[in-house]
Amino acid sequence: MNVIWRAVYRFYRVMSWLIYWSQRRLTFAGWLMLAGFFVAGLGALDMESLSVYQGYVLLLLLLVSAVVFSWFFRLKYSAERLLPRFGTAGQPFVYRIRIRNLTSKTQDDLILMENPADPRPSFQEWLARQLAEERKVRSLRLSRPQQRYNPFRLAIVSTASVPAIPPHEEAEVQVMVTPLRRGLLRLEGLTLARTDPFGLFRAFAKFPLPETILILPKRYPLPDIALPGAMKYQEGGVALASNVGQSDEFVALREYRRGDPLRRIHWRSWARTGKPIVREFEDEFFARHALVLDTFCDEPYSETFEEAVSVAASFASGVRTQESLLDLLFVGSQAYCFTVGRGLAHADQMLEILASVRVCSDKPFESLETLALNHVSAVSGCICVLLAWDKPRRRFVEKIKALGIPVRVMIVVAEKPEKPFEPGPMLDEPQHFHTLVAGQIEQGLMQM
Repeated sequence: MNVIWRAVYRFYRVMSWLIYWSQRRLTFAGWLMLAGFFVAGLGALDMESLSVYQGYVLLLLLLVSAVVFSWFFRLKYSAERLLPRFGTAGQPFVYRIRIRNLTSKTQDDLILMENPADPRPSFQEWLARQLAEERKVRSLRLSRPQQRYNPFRLAIVSTASVPAIPPHEEAEVQVMVTPLRRGLLRLEGLTLARTDPFGLFRAFAKFPLPETILILPKRYPLPDIALPGAMKYQEGGVALASNVGQSDEFVALREYRRGDPLRRIHWRSWARTGKPIVREFEDEFFARHALVLDTFCDEPYSETFEEAVSVAASFASGVRTQESLLDLLFVGSQAYCFTVGRGLAHADQMLEILASVRVCSDKPFESLETLALNHVSAVSGCICVLLAWDKPRRRFVEKIKALGIPVRVMIVVAEKPEKPFEPGPMLDEPQHFHTLVAGQIEQGLMQM
């Protein structure tokens, strides 16, 4: 069976390369010419049909001439991208490219193409995806589900027309990118293309220019949610929270940090040193919330998991951490705990982490339970973004509630269940128990 899968994988790689190559090389007229060539080829099998045979030879000569033209296309140029630092999944953005003509002739009728890194997965990733799809089909007893986008393709990068560039001058081109999912978008180089005189085939001049853009998770607007829990004592609060608390016992002076309130500025020290100085107080009581992300999924590139990451990202960017801390807990290759809040890190840094998180299929769910239970004693409340509502996850929530920690549970599912999930340990707080359906996440969040 493994031999068959490998043969199918090779066929997939060859066909995907042919489609990618032909889409870049052939114009619309070239596609029509190629289709006519194959049709004429079928008719040319009848040697007595002289007109069809002549048409077949003529089309062949035109196609060969167009390809040969590309061999003589030479163009020297340099380029510079002006990239943004981040993009966001589902939100198109535009960046600029400056192209300099290094030849002594005016260059016109050019088309700019980006060369993104090969998105095709390894055999192991591809096979895991195929087996997951087969399991989904058998379990749901449905026809093969339609993927809303190619799970292996990170973004769609448009082509752009280049204005005429005089000798040794430069022109600026705008390129639109439509991110399909989160992750690191790798751009390996640029290609300037020019069609042959017949308008059938594009000749290429490539320029290596490796750069990357981090695509952040998609985020949804959140209603005004009051997170559960009150301020709690935090050991080492001064070093940990950077003046998030209620005590007014003066400790020392220090340099200003982003997010420090203006009322803490020590104006005399600022005037003396020439840089902002703030007063630091002993403060070990503040609100702290845990955001627990379930990464345990058998299906790589799962749309449900992507939606769960988007929900976590929505809370990471939507929860106000000016007077509190937010801890992101998840398990990947190892257990992770990342904290944002005053004086520690900014929410954008948590989004960068969420942009790279992957499913965990080689560890049990209990590893997340261990991480969370060792941590939640210090938090005021817990937000759980789960991918199922099975026995291990219900037991996990039950253990957190047994510690007296307020919990809000969100279960992200691929399809709306026939019957609502039994709240289980959340029976006493049904208003904090929510089911979110992939594709309808925004509506589900606004109903919270």
